[in-house]
Amino acid sequence: MTHDEILAQFGPREAMDYDVVVVGAGPAGLATAIRLKQLHAECSVVVLEKGSEPGAHILSGAVMDPRAITELFPDWKERGAPLLQPVTGDQVLFLSASGAQRTPDWLVPDCLHNEGNYVISLGAVTKWLAEQAEGLGVEIFPGFAAAEVLYTDDGRVRGVATGNLGVGKEGQPHDGFQLGMELTAKYTVFAEGARGHLGKQLIARYGLDEGRDPQSYAIGVKELWEIPPEKAQPGLVVHTAGWPMDEQTYGGGFLYHLQGHQVTLGFVTGLDYQNPWLSPFEEMQRWKTHPAIRAHIEGGKRIGYGARAITAGGLLSLPKLVFPGGCLVGCDAGTLNAPRIKGSHAAIKTGLLAAEAIAPALAEGRAHDELAAYPAAFEQSWLFAELDQARNFKQWFKQGNTVGALMTGIEYWLLPKLGIKRPPWTIHRKMPDHARLHAAGQVEPIRYPKPDGVLTFDRLSSVFISNTNHEENQPAHLTLKDASVPVALNLERFGGPESRYCPAGVYEFVHTDGADRLVINAQNCVHCKTCDIKDPSQNIVWVTPEGGGGPNYAGM
Repeated sequence: MTHDEILAQFGPREAMDYDVVVVGAGPAGLATAIRLKQLHAECSVVVLEKGSEPGAHILSGAVMDPRAITELFPDWKERGAPLLQPVTGDQVLFLSASGAQRTPDWLVPDCLHNEGNYVISLGAVTKWLAEQAEGLGVEIFPGFAAAEVLYTDDGRVRGVATGNLGVGKEGQPHDGFQLGMELTAKYTVFAEGARGHLGKQLIARYGLDEGRDPQSYAIGVKELWEIPPEKAQPGLVVHTAGWPMDEQTYGGGFLYHLQGHQVTLGFVTGLDYQNPWLSPFEEMQRWKTHPAIRAHIEGGKRIGYGARAITAGGLLSLPKLVFPGGCLVGCDAGTLNAPRIKGSHAAIKTGLLAAEAIAPALAEGRAHDELAAYPAAFEQSWLFAELDQARNFKQWFKQGNTVGALMTGIEYWLLPKLGIKRPPWTIHRKMPDHARLHAAGQVEPIRYPKPDGVLTFDRLSSVFISNTNHEENQPAHLTLKDASVPVALNLERFGGPESRYCPAGVYEFVHTDGADRLVINAQNCVHCKTCDIKDPSQNIVWVTPEGGGGPNYAGM
């Protein structure tokens, strides 16, 4: 049965009305809800979270700049916020295949200095923010995936509907069927993270990206390790550039020492890469074998794994933040600062700004209009100034890593020393990430070594420790516009890149009965959104599975 047929037979849906509905219980969404209750205690606010609990789907490095959380809660230390490990040292390494050159501290651009910042588990910070929100009277519904945007007759956003539960693989309701719920509001805030399913629809419907550069993305593949106590260096922050990336492929590694002899490490690969044989997951495994990285984790044990796409286009790719009835915040808009490798402070700040525009609108009795005060305040904020300084970062790297590193040094190191706070030039780009792949026959295949099961691993064992689970009897949430495209185009021309860019082994090509076909193992999906971004024909569309499905990250 189609969605409309289900509604016709089982509808109407139950509806609940609020002043504000927030989609996504990440830092941006929770900051929005908290600030709203701080400013307007009487307003009703609900936050929907597709994960099993707040923080279950949160994945980040992470080194946190506390500036925004301090604006939200000046007394966050007294409240017990889990910002427990101050940064104690920075290392920026340029790797060759076997060696490492450390950049002298005086030459490191300001964007990579982390004095005053904290090495954190963003999942733990998110759980703490959820507790603070509930203490203020915010309702949080975990396990409820917002699957549909609701509109008024004249095209304004009036809320969202959650997905139906208990629908089988073929679309037929079964014994556990439960119709989705409508949550309507005066204003709806979308805080789904990078490449949000509904945010993507809103950007297209309202033309929010008109006149902007195409958004650019990267995928971060991350692991959490317990290491021997004698190797622990709490607060040490290491960033790497160079190997294993080639000159034309953007990417780099991070390794952060937490408290409790744990290390969080990962590798970020730009999704504008050109070689269809490249595997971001395998590049991360290969990177760990470098002596400069191996030295930190050898003798330890891997205890966590995850992957997530991140926005990297910056200010020039930022869509219009508002539309009739709502707004975008955090990475749903794309406010991550790529050269700083930080997004959580930006997400929280956008949540504050959005709430500070919504609260007076509610007080004035307004609803479903455009919150012009939000983008106006954003343009006057410290966040705008920060992103403005970084606006050329990804554009320079389109011209190769040498040019990118050189111009980052000029814009972040030389110009400030000359008293120039923002680059006097602006560089644009026009090509989206999915259009960058070369044909498979134009480049040499990459031969990755087999995992040793000690330092390097395969994808399926990695997904296992991400605690990923989906109800098996449900429609696949990884959908194809045209089922013939994966073989006829992707496999034929590009060598089947979906079998490599997915970090969870969701996609595999099999040859049976004399023909190739694509198998989609949707139960493995860690919700990274890479397929929705990198598919060269934009034939794959990620939609929400049943609420509560996906990874259940711990300590990430």
